[in-house]
Amino acid sequence: MTTQDTADAPIIQVRGLRNQFGDQVVHEALDLDVRRGEIIGVVGGSGSGKSVLLRSIIGLREPDAGHIEVLGVDGRSRDSEDRLHIERSTGVLFQDGALFSSLTVGENVQVPLKEHHPDLPESLLYELALLKVKLAGLPPDALDKLPSQLSGGMRKRAGLARALALDPPLLFLDEPTAGLDPIGAAAFDHLTRTLQQALGLTVFLITHDLDTLYAICDRVAVLAERRVIAVGPLAEIERFDHPWVQDYFNGPRGRAARDSQRSIAART
Repeated sequence: MTTQDTADAPIIQVRGLRNQFGDQVVHEALDLDVRRGEIIGVVGGSGSGKSVLLRSIIGLREPDAGHIEVLGVDGRSRDSEDRLHIERSTGVLFQDGALFSSLTVGENVQVPLKEHHPDLPESLLYELALLKVKLAGLPPDALDKLPSQLSGGMRKRAGLARALALDPPLLFLDEPTAGLDPIGAAAFDHLTRTLQQALGLTVFLITHDLDTLYAICDRVAVLAERRVIAVGPLAEIERFDHPWVQDYFNGPRGRAARDSQRSIAART
């Protein structure tokens, strides 16, 4: 494979994915490519398996069938070097932040650093944690606070700082604006796009937030009927002839989000 071929290859490739819980089949023959350097939004109704797909890609769930490739590595490999490569190259922000409640923000951010770089001196660990906290838009004094001392929006940013600890090229965000007020959600969207552009990130984003989709996503993948039924820019997805897609994107909230984004674009 040439250098150009490698650059053009999907950073994530999923083929024939099957996930089943007892008698319930969540995914069947699911295919998806994620392009390097894009923000892709993953949407679907409740029970469509958005988070199950994320967990399958990052190795937290073993699929029942299918092939997953992440950063050129077999995502289902049990080889320790393969797993380390994926772990070091991916950052994950779970919906609730998943911070350790007994650790300060700084200590939370240092967890992946200590795990993968155990020889780093304490002074450097502190400086790196401080840098990531600032990148996530938190004030320096947040470093010494416990998660319980932070607002919901600040906890999201603390979780983002930890996800960025290892400078991963690939970032997974699971409902990052859930529970935030509109101003906080818009600020988090802006932060996500700014970081993606500044750091050259690829972002895999699960969301129900139509404003987020219209504000920052380059493409959208729709999960329904146990698979990805459509993937592409929003202008294409809006025209896709499927009842859920039409209800979601062309209903009152979809129209409002679209009109709002067009209004913002017209002013800039």
